[in-house]
Amino acid sequence: MNEFLSAAVTFPAVVLGAALVVVVCFWLLVLAGAAGHDSFDTDLDTEAAGLGGVPVSVSASLFVVVSWCTCLTGSVLVLRSGATGTLRAVLHLAVLAGALLIARGVVRMLVRRFRRYFAAEPPPSREDFVGQVCTIRTGSVSADFGQAEVAAADGSTAIVQVRQPMGKPAPGDVLTSGSTGLLYAYDADGEFFWVSPYDAALAPRPLPRKAG
Repeated sequence: MNEFLSAAVTFPAVVLGAALVVVVCFWLLVLAGAAGHDSFDTDLDTEAAGLGGVPVSVSASLFVVVSWCTCLTGSVLVLRSGATGTLRAVLHLAVLAGALLIARGVVRMLVRRFRRYFAAEPPPSREDFVGQVCTIRTGSVSADFGQAEVAAADGSTAIVQVRQPMGKPAPGDVLTSGSTGLLYAYDADGEFFWVSPYDAALAPRPLPRKAG
């Protein structure tokens, strides 16, 4: 036990030990609801390292854990070898490099085996806006021109091209700046949405719950 403690608080295991502390703190935040397990997916790309297909936090955590365990074991073996001075320093560097290589190989193998359990989310599509309520941002909307602002599922907003069918609309169907419209279809060739006036008062309401 003393050998493992000594190895854990000395180079090179202490370097990976610090990373392990960060990993543990991160997953504690995830359990507490203060962070998401996919927090780094949009910031880091692990495909080039062969670790893609699972959340970055999962592959990185596995990499740190495996490399730390391997490095700790190797450091104990170096201590038991009785090497000193320059030879000991060289062996420690070799242990660190070997631990990182072994961890990469092990995590790549695990990722290939378990990536099928992490279904990739489909990329966002403009057709996701069909059925959404929008706000007209141009002076008017015609069959050739018009823009509207619509909210995405993640809370962000987007400006989209909208069109209203030809024909003289009824007075209450005129879409002007600030009007509320309903995106009811998407034209992929023209890359615009067909829009119609929307009246919140006519929207279906949930049925009242029965008492008892």
